[in-house]
Amino acid sequence: MVQQAIPDTPQLFSVLGLPLHLLTDYTGWLVHRMQQHVGCHVVTLNAEMAMQADQTPRLVKAIHQAELVIPDGAGVVFYLKLYGKQAARCPGIELAESLLQQMGQHPDLGTVFFYGGAPGVAEAAADIWQQRSPGLRFAGVQNGFLTPEDQPAFQQRLQELQPQLILVGLGVPRQEFWIMEHRHLCPNAIWIGVGGSFDIWAGVKVRAPGWLRDNHLEWLYRLYQEPWRWRRMLALPQFAWRSLVYRLRGKG
Repeated sequence: MVQQAIPDTPQLFSVLGLPLHLLTDYTGWLVHRMQQHVGCHVVTLNAEMAMQADQTPRLVKAIHQAELVIPDGAGVVFYLKLYGKQAARCPGIELAESLLQQMGQHPDLGTVFFYGGAPGVAEAAADIWQQRSPGLRFAGVQNGFLTPEDQPAFQQRLQELQPQLILVGLGVPRQEFWIMEHRHLCPNAIWIGVGGSFDIWAGVKVRAPGWLRDNHLEWLYRLYQEPWRWRRMLALPQFAWRSLVYRLRGKG
């Protein structure tokens, strides 16, 4: 078993009334929970999700119930800076990759399950990761196009397998709702909503170049790839304006 030092306690902060946890080492914190067999729901908070939550009480509930909410987007980092908080962006895909690497290096941490994406995508992503990290132990994969009639059998399968890490790629907010409603099936697992990460790992889509990510412009590259997202991208200036108003009014 990998020896993981006891990590720091997350510092709780508020972003437009939503919880956010600040840590220097999110991976270490989650690996420690794996070692202790303590479950966790990880939410990757960005500006778009925050604005969706403003209109979706069910999403607010899911975020508040999560044990770990990380600053995924540049907008959230901007918000923190308004309050004098220096925090690095922690993209969900990078956190998931870090955990997969740890589990590949230390197979005794447990098994992983991929759920979501179009038919064949999760399987291809799992194959890529198996080649990249031969020590990684997969409990299974399942595409996200299940019918309601197929769900009970899938949920029973997941409950029987009891993977330690479950990555759910159903998109926001569907993946957050699904995790909130079904995490009781594997109470000791780490559950993370990973959006389109399976598509990127499988080579179906390409992530923004590093220089764009480093300059907080990954959203622009996603808009270039998927022009239909322009309506959703309106959440970014809305979030920025709301952030400034909150700061001027002394809210958190």
